[in-house]
Amino acid sequence: MRLNLDIEPDLVAMMAAEIKAAERAVSSAMRVAATRLKTDWRGQITGAGLGRRLANSIRSQTYPKAGDSLSAAALVWSNAPVIVGAHDTGPLIRSKDGFWLAIPTPAAGKGLKGGRITPGEWERRRGMRLRFVYRRHGPSLLVAEGRLNTRGLGVASRSKTGRGVTTVPIFLLVPQVKLRKRLDLARDAKRAQAAVPGLIVAHWVDGRLG
Repeated sequence: MRLNLDIEPDLVAMMAAEIKAAERAVSSAMRVAATRLKTDWRGQITGAGLGRRLANSIRSQTYPKAGDSLSAAALVWSNAPVIVGAHDTGPLIRSKDGFWLAIPTPAAGKGLKGGRITPGEWERRRGMRLRFVYRRHGPSLLVAEGRLNTRGLGVASRSKTGRGVTTVPIFLLVPQVKLRKRLDLARDAKRAQAAVPGLIVAHWVDGRLG
């Protein structure tokens, strides 16, 4: 006696289809989670007043880059990790040479690249010398003998008689500064991680219904 057993539908085909659905669900979930985290981090940065340029340094990538996988993963990072990390941790910053940190006043203006200007760059651009003023209480100063122009920047005086020349504080000198913590990237990362299982299930169900 010979028995033939036919199973409908094909179990092998069903399992293969489920595995494919799972691969698509996991990969889709990781893409959504990465995009959401990137958006949340960028929103934190702009919300803290740190600018769109720094916000756009946040990037994301899912792996594998092509195709779907049960082992799909995602990476979200910054192309400016030192700056973003400093605002995320609020570190204590000291001078590299152990002396002073020069903090520009509004009268100092900006550097050539739009960033913080240094005392050396300021002297080269203005053609003026800075003078050190020690203060027992409060930060010491680097000052220039000149005037404030209409934009509030310290510049050389045009007076030939010395009339109107004033001492303009250009830099505040401090031994160290505590950077205020302005970001909480870990909060958003934990929220994104916690949402992954639900995203996988949702995409799996949607894939089967579709």
